[in-house]
Amino acid sequence: MTVLAPLHFADAREAAALAAFLTRLVHYDRAAAVRLRAGGGALAVFGRPPSFEVLAIRTARLVDEVAFDLTVSAGEFLDGIEESAGKAVVPGSVTGPPWAGVLPPRGGWQPVSGLPGVPEMRAVVAAAVSEFRSRDEELPEELRTRAERDRIGREIWARTLGSTGLPLRAVHAAQSLGFLPPGEAPVALFASGPWLRLRTPYGSIALRTVSMSLSVAPR
Repeated sequence: MTVLAPLHFADAREAAALAAFLTRLVHYDRAAAVRLRAGGGALAVFGRPPSFEVLAIRTARLVDEVAFDLTVSAGEFLDGIEESAGKAVVPGSVTGPPWAGVLPPRGGWQPVSGLPGVPEMRAVVAAAVSEFRSRDEELPEELRTRAERDRIGREIWARTLGSTGLPLRAVHAAQSLGFLPPGEAPVALFASGPWLRLRTPYGSIALRTVSMSLSVAPR
């Protein structure tokens, strides 16, 4: 097994932000794995929080020019981050889950029009959560099952955001993982083939769609 030298981040705050991201992933799945891609002075970390059916991506700038691509335990990687020192120890690789073999393309992304602002996106998520709770409370006792609750959740979170084609579950994931910025900070939506990517200053949410009808804005 190849042992990598510790990673040194360009800013200690990036180490802290990456640790916060990994903490949220492990909260959803204690056995979570992440795929790491390093190159060009940057590290990209890919994770897949359960139930959202999306990929979450967090990047960080590195001091050293290193290049590697491997899948590791999210919890072990989190344990190896020294926030105050701005560095991290990369744990040994693990057998990756199926999703780790299918990542978004590196290029070919085109902007998608129609994305509302962050306050509107937060409001849509809040309304969807409220609707789920209301419908759950209205279920008769004989239908108060995990299967029925999952069906309601799938119906709500499969709805798309305006005319963008972006499922609400992607926006929900962005908010739950701390990717939606406060106020009116810029966010953008891009498409590349069957992929959509919601990009914010704190990370990205990507997902592969089966069929899309998108309004792609000219460059």
